[in-house]
Amino acid sequence: MKRFLFNISTIIALTSFNQVFAQDYRFDPPWNKPWSDGLNFTIPGIDNVPDLYGDIVDPQLVVFFAGNQFMVVDDLLTAFKKQYPEYTRIFVETLPPGILAKQIKTGSVTIGNMRITHQPDVYTDGKQKIVELTDMFSRIEPYAKNRLAIMVQKGNPKRVKGLSDLGRRDVLVSMPNPEWESVGKKIEEAYVKVGGEQLRKQIMVEKVNDKSTYLTQIHHRQTPMRILYGKSEAGPVWFSEVYYQQMLKHPVEAVEIPEKENIEVIYTAGLMKNAPRPKAAKDFMDFLVSERAKAIYKNYGFTTE
Repeated sequence: MKRFLFNISTIIALTSFNQVFAQDYRFDPPWNKPWSDGLNFTIPGIDNVPDLYGDIVDPQLVVFFAGNQFMVVDDLLTAFKKQYPEYTRIFVETLPPGILAKQIKTGSVTIGNMRITHQPDVYTDGKQKIVELTDMFSRIEPYAKNRLAIMVQKGNPKRVKGLSDLGRRDVLVSMPNPEWESVGKKIEEAYVKVGGEQLRKQIMVEKVNDKSTYLTQIHHRQTPMRILYGKSEAGPVWFSEVYYQQMLKHPVEAVEIPEKENIEVIYTAGLMKNAPRPKAAKDFMDFLVSERAKAIYKNYGFTTE
């Protein structure tokens, strides 16, 4: 009888632990659909690398995407492989573009204990950054657009109505660090549009100092997670990022930013001059500007016109 009671109590304790564990990490990425073949050993909060996607061994194509496009990768690569069935092994990184640019320059990136030395065939970023790096590319193509929005908790408990409210002391803000996330610089431009240098300083200096603004390193992961777990209450992001979290049925809402206060990004792809796989790079660039690819981007809240 004692052994039976012990077993029952042990089962209850383990079940409770698993429920708490699942609850603690219920919103954690990867949000993309995982591969269904072989062993899946993704452990939320422990071993989880959502911004490395696909086949890292002997890839036939390597693409470095600006990170906030991670949500299109599943459908985009499925459609590309259908149109070009000769490509079965594709490796994609969706880290912040500033990190990807440094990876290209230094020749590698190390995440945890893993060192990756792949160089991209195609690199994507905002148009302005691609133009700055134009000497790296043999071909440049714009393919999608985005605009800013503010992600807030469902119900918008802080009643955030616009960018100026992010300067309030009672609003905990999650903000991309402009040092390595180009979207951060765009958002700073929007702050100046709305409230001048004073608003930018309030959010990016004063509130950073008092810790009511949190500067992220990977905003397309950290900002949604901070808002979903109650660590932040509002975060400026690209509209498609709020749209995607709502597609996942996560409890967030979008606060629209008027066009006159907003900033647009034109996503632009560059075919690397030294692309290790030039034929695959050309095929992917052709696909990225196709009507099929544009339809996929539109499905995730981007615009293409």
